[in-house]
Amino acid sequence: MTTLFLTVGLPGTGKTTEARRIEAAHGALRLTKDEWVKALYGLENPRSSTAVIEGRLIEIALRALELGTDVVLDFGLWSRDERSALRQAAADRGAAAEVRYLSLPLAEQRARLDRRQASEPHTTWPMSDDELTAWAAVIEVPTPGELDGTEPVDDPPDGFATWDAWRRHRWPATTSTPRPDPDDPAGRSRTMP
Repeated sequence: MTTLFLTVGLPGTGKTTEARRIEAAHGALRLTKDEWVKALYGLENPRSSTAVIEGRLIEIALRALELGTDVVLDFGLWSRDERSALRQAAADRGAAAEVRYLSLPLAEQRARLDRRQASEPHTTWPMSDDELTAWAAVIEVPTPGELDGTEPVDDPPDGFATWDAWRRHRWPATTSTPRPDPDDPAGRSRTMP
């Protein structure tokens, strides 16, 4: 059975390091959003393209699962709805889903981000303390049942008959597709660097 690994966490908590470990240990296809954004936009990190890039990476991930390849998605997945949609998408393809949550105290997170900005500025963007605090307030930390795989996937949010419909709304095919409110407290449309 193939596995979709979902790295969950705020910037600087070690998601990409964990994704690289998974890639090496499982021969998984690693899809790291920041690498794609940097390749396409350089110093820019346009909010309007975040969901589209994530959506394209998800489509690649789902196809790879269908072809028998393990995949690790490396881009935060702050909301439970995002994780539920992807867990369901994996199950719909006969694959397992595994959530890996990474967190650090704010001071250590800040120090890691500062070191990365100083030593590898081409891999990241500057992030303020205010941004880190705001993001920490909106992340929906995975439950123990999400982490150990014992908790069933929730029903899709109101207005969506299936998780597939929600997924296509959350991660539209183009930047011209209308997006939900980025201040949605459930994080259904959050974007971040």
